[in-house]
Amino acid sequence: MKSLILTLLYIFSCATSAYTILIDPGHGGEDEGARARYYFAKKKWRLIKEKDIALSLAKMIHEELGKKNFNTYLTRSVDRTVTLAERAEIAEKIKADLFISVHINSSEGNAPRGFETYYLDNHEDSAIKKVEQVENKDLTGKELIVNKILTDLVIERTVKSSKGLASSIHSNIQVLVGKRYKLIDRGVKPGLFYVLALTKRPGILLEVGFLSNSRELMKLLDEKFQRRYAVAVAKGISDYIKMQNKFEPALL
Repeated sequence: MKSLILTLLYIFSCATSAYTILIDPGHGGEDEGARARYYFAKKKWRLIKEKDIALSLAKMIHEELGKKNFNTYLTRSVDRTVTLAERAEIAEKIKADLFISVHINSSEGNAPRGFETYYLDNHEDSAIKKVEQVENKDLTGKELIVNKILTDLVIERTVKSSKGLASSIHSNIQVLVGKRYKLIDRGVKPGLFYVLALTKRPGILLEVGFLSNSRELMKLLDEKFQRRYAVAVAKGISDYIKMQNKFEPALL
């Protein structure tokens, strides 16, 4: 009996480690992403940039996935500019099975707050379009037209897997982070993000919280919050892969 259990554990370990996951800290280098002032004392503040929080969180997710024996990589490990094309090239080079892009939300007002998870698909939601405009802002002209065509092709192949991955991760964030930190659950949503389309593989885009909301910004900067969020994402990915492996005859 003991030998059977060890064998099954070994098989599962091989199955999980066979997955290669690319973690993508949004923005970087010249592209700072969203920005906000963090007041830590009376009339004293420092500028907070989305690219920095995204990198910190991505590194933690990378660490947590490593503990689960997945092959994991980062599109950047330092503050440097990485184009959408370069992110896609990295995904292709390492033969990534899954792509996780980490972003921090922002709004013109300070009231919006909460977390949301996106997967690649078409939709007609005007609120989501505002988020798309921010994340796709570097693409114009012919490049934009080509990517629109590519997106339609990729959606057909990845939407089911991406939606399943998004749901698994999002539910774990809600249970492990949302309830503890009293975050508003803004849901799992479809979106046309070219960073997801260009990678040509199942992927999601995380919007962790709002920099523009002062109370939420304090949570985003908290190391314990970031670690708990990273644990939730890693567990969501692991749960998703376990579910996929249930339907793999080769693992029986």
